[in-house]
Amino acid sequence: MFETVILHDLSIGYATKGNEKVVATQLNAAINRGELTCLLGQNGIGKSTLLRTLSAFQPALGGEISMCDLTSEHSPLTSFSDKQLSRMIGVVLTEKPDVQNMTVTELVGMGRSPYTGFWGTLDDDDHRIVTESIRLVGIESLQSRMVHTLSDGERQKVMIAKALAQQTPVIYLDEPTAFLDFPSKVEMMQLLHRLATQEQKTIFLSTHDVELALQIADRLWLMEPQQLYVGTPQELASEGVLSRFIERDGITFDANSLTIHVTR
Repeated sequence: MFETVILHDLSIGYATKGNEKVVATQLNAAINRGELTCLLGQNGIGKSTLLRTLSAFQPALGGEISMCDLTSEHSPLTSFSDKQLSRMIGVVLTEKPDVQNMTVTELVGMGRSPYTGFWGTLDDDDHRIVTESIRLVGIESLQSRMVHTLSDGERQKVMIAKALAQQTPVIYLDEPTAFLDFPSKVEMMQLLHRLATQEQKTIFLSTHDVELALQIADRLWLMEPQQLYVGTPQELASEGVLSRFIERDGITFDANSLTIHVTR
């Protein structure tokens, strides 16, 4: 079981027609089992590119991403087949699923596709896993609802349940709190932290909700030009990294309480 993701001198970007557009280089960090890790950074800094590279949706330009198991054995991400990756990494994107005439239970059941073969027929064990995934996210009352009738927050929970049904040790999420009202944002982040700690998942997400990340995340990755800062919120605050990222005219950051203040 591979549970820790390790970046070693990773370079990310795009290769088109013989040219490379480098987004970030020399990225060294680890995403740990049982922790909620949040990726912060300004728009356009490369957060989505990093997530796509970690998910094997696009190749790295250099360096290596490896998966590490409990025996500390490292295996490069490139050594795994697509089928193997589908059992190791679950991905929840910001885009709303374009599905019609499908219930919540049916959509969550699609998370079993890496195990069900060509016909996608679920057996008793698959149905048990789908039911448990729905329970873990707390959406039992939605099981029979049609997906297109759900609110944004409900739909996002369904997609997380689908990722849980995939039974991957690693789950990546791209802006999971986008389009949600504030109470729903808090609930979503609390849910992800609970899944990381109680289910011992390796959960990594990008977010613009800095204040929530400061309060709920176990570890932060802060992308800046030519640099990736990694640490707990308290560590990055004490090092002055968060102040440089957050503070602007009229915006101050209290490193002791990890709070952001806006002046009028």
